[in-house]
Amino acid sequence: MQQIKPTQFLTQINELWLNKWFLLTSGDFDKNHYNTMTVAWGYFGIMWNKPIAVVVVRPTRFTYEYMEKYDTFTLAAFDKKFKKDLNLLGTKSGRDGDKISETGLTIVSSQIVSAPAFKEAELIIECKKAYWDDFKPENFLNPVIEKSYPAKDYHRMYFGEILHIFGDAKYASVK
Repeated sequence: MQQIKPTQFLTQINELWLNKWFLLTSGDFDKNHYNTMTVAWGYFGIMWNKPIAVVVVRPTRFTYEYMEKYDTFTLAAFDKKFKKDLNLLGTKSGRDGDKISETGLTIVSSQIVSAPAFKEAELIIECKKAYWDDFKPENFLNPVIEKSYPAKDYHRMYFGEILHIFGDAKYASVK
């Protein structure tokens, strides 16, 4: 694993989000107060002349409380052999117990943010929240989108400035 500058971050974005997924983790490692969930919707880009990661969290998710309370979060990607663990972390709630202990994953301190990361990750993106907004159903231009919200639990969108990337060499372009 190596540090990767945001300008050198190279990956097949759609492959990461659609097929590999991420663990979104917010909280404070030193206070042993954090939660994680699997996310498969989001994106990376440039906003306000900064590298940005955007994630979405429904208000019904336990991680939402942590995203609201803490100003940093991490995104961690894993080798496909951890897909079962990511599936468990995306379907079980942290409200019901220590779901991380049910996996083969090890929570560790991040390099620069208070939100933790995972030892087994092949890519860790550390972010500081910069902006949030709620999805507004009246702004959906395609009526099919509303079908994703039968419970009317519209996502909150978080823009996080990417402060640090640590990952396998395959995620870095040579410059």
